[in-house]
Amino acid sequence: MTAKSKVQKHAFQAEVKEVLHLMVHSLYSNKEIFLRELISNASDACDRLRFEAIQNEALLAGDSEFNIDIEIDSENRQLIIRDNGIGMNIDEVMENIGTIAKSGTRQFLSKVSGDTDLDQKLIGQFGVGFYSTFIVSDQVTVHSRRAGDDPAKGVRWSSDGAGEYEISNEEREHHGTEIILHLKEAESEFLQPWTLRSLVTQYSDHIGFPIRLKEEKEGKEDGDPTWTTINQASALWTLAKSEISDEEYQSFYKHLSHDMDDAMDWTHNHVEGSLNYTSLLYIPAKAPLDIMLQRDERTGLRLYVRRVFIMDAAEHLLPHYLRFIRGVVDSDDLPLNVSRELLQENDGVRKIRAAVIKRSLDLLKKIAARGGDQYNNFWDEFGAVLKEGVVEDMANREKIAGLLRFSSTLDGKSDQRTSLAQYMERMPEDQDTIWYVTSENHRSASNSPHLEIFRKKGVEVLLMSDRIDEWMMGYFTEFQGKSFRSVAKGEVDLGADVDSKDAKDETKKPEDTTLARLAEVLGEEVSEVRASKRLIESASCLVFGEQELALHMRQMLEQAGQKLPDSRPALEVNTEHPLYKRLRDKEQGDGFSDLAHLLHEQAVLSEGGQLKDPASFIQRMNRLMLEMDS
Repeated sequence: MTAKSKVQKHAFQAEVKEVLHLMVHSLYSNKEIFLRELISNASDACDRLRFEAIQNEALLAGDSEFNIDIEIDSENRQLIIRDNGIGMNIDEVMENIGTIAKSGTRQFLSKVSGDTDLDQKLIGQFGVGFYSTFIVSDQVTVHSRRAGDDPAKGVRWSSDGAGEYEISNEEREHHGTEIILHLKEAESEFLQPWTLRSLVTQYSDHIGFPIRLKEEKEGKEDGDPTWTTINQASALWTLAKSEISDEEYQSFYKHLSHDMDDAMDWTHNHVEGSLNYTSLLYIPAKAPLDIMLQRDERTGLRLYVRRVFIMDAAEHLLPHYLRFIRGVVDSDDLPLNVSRELLQENDGVRKIRAAVIKRSLDLLKKIAARGGDQYNNFWDEFGAVLKEGVVEDMANREKIAGLLRFSSTLDGKSDQRTSLAQYMERMPEDQDTIWYVTSENHRSASNSPHLEIFRKKGVEVLLMSDRIDEWMMGYFTEFQGKSFRSVAKGEVDLGADVDSKDAKDETKKPEDTTLARLAEVLGEEVSEVRASKRLIESASCLVFGEQELALHMRQMLEQAGQKLPDSRPALEVNTEHPLYKRLRDKEQGDGFSDLAHLLHEQAVLSEGGQLKDPASFIQRMNRLMLEMDS
């Protein structure tokens, strides 16, 4: 053997040090996850080599039987996990273990909350599972060589997790990775074969490669060891549904998703005909903390062709608005060398994609039909993501619309949910409009001054408070023949109020020039000033054109750097409000100007807007308060 290259010492990046500290000191209560993470990484390595070997069989070096081996060295307190997968070269080892480039460490740390149960669930999600080895180990050594590299380019990496690691090249005869854990004194249970068997059954039973445990067998000459396969080593999705228990489905989901929680539900389908494929789709119970930021990241289902892993983020099989779905698709008809470019152009892929979307939406419909809290829980986690489909998927818009849920003025509680179909069932026969209001949060939506006349007349309004709602409703104009209208846009006329004599009294009022005087003072701030048919208790509100964005949406887009055309909403004024009556009695001048601007500014604030000149607003308020005291 050639001598090892010079050993280099490196410090972990600061973020990695934080993760190591967190693993060792905060996540100890679920320490066995280290084995799940290492086996999962080994499985991925075998999958990747099998895929690359389709184009270059020489990478296998005559070893086409993939295995993940676990070996116990009780005398030296070592647990060894070994695979014959793709392996790593020295640059890949440093990139994947010593830095944040691939590990997702920085994202992981930004999400850590101090809640131990929650933080445990983030380990697999952000790809920092390797560091969990330091929960049970005081020394970790990695030996690896990338398939196709010269034996002399093997790599040895070692660390005690205290902040530094050593790395060097070494002679290594075979490709793949071997991880040696020197277990802490208190972790002897992981040197027991029955413990390892139990953990593999619990977390990794349906890994598609044999997981073998090296055991000493009595009766063998000289105590020769035997390699025993301790998992089913078959792709779960290839089995008949009748052969798979719920516990096995959940175990496979956790392996697939690195989730600590059970899936909410799943659908498993074998399709035969002109196109043969299998799909196993899961709906998680909880959303990743960064799901709304994942739109530009590669996500999707794991794609297999004839049980050979092809890619783990087959985004062409899953639209963005279903990015929370986890699972696998295994096709018998796609070429083994399929690339992302070919996926986009392949007619079979388009058919599979359409079927995956249908299965996903049908599963959600089934959950919703059950009633109870399950669909409400789904909606709280993923509702804002599903809404994207209303805009992005015209072909399935009606199906997606049927799955939408909203709060409404029926009771105003944020935990209540109503579907569009339920809203329509409650509509009077002569109502042809589905009314809604958008705002930046539920409280401001339910307290919007635009709702006052609707509440008085008993007209139900949907309350929309997700950031996506204003954008979605710009494209979602009707449902089952009923048009959508915002209560805050355009003129509203709900008909004469039979309990009010306002209409009769209107003709008796003397000519009022106050609205014109208000318009003159406010100038370019508003498009017009008019008497409101919306307001009952509030003094004023802003009203936008039917095609204009609400104020909170405009501000969000402008803060994101988007340039938008100028918008000047109308100011509607409650002519029965005491503040308006006070204005009417004031002469044109500073006092009138202060009240006029305050009417406009309070309307801006009630829309969730920001004042252009807060200092002037405060000065006006001070002058009026001093005037009241005088």
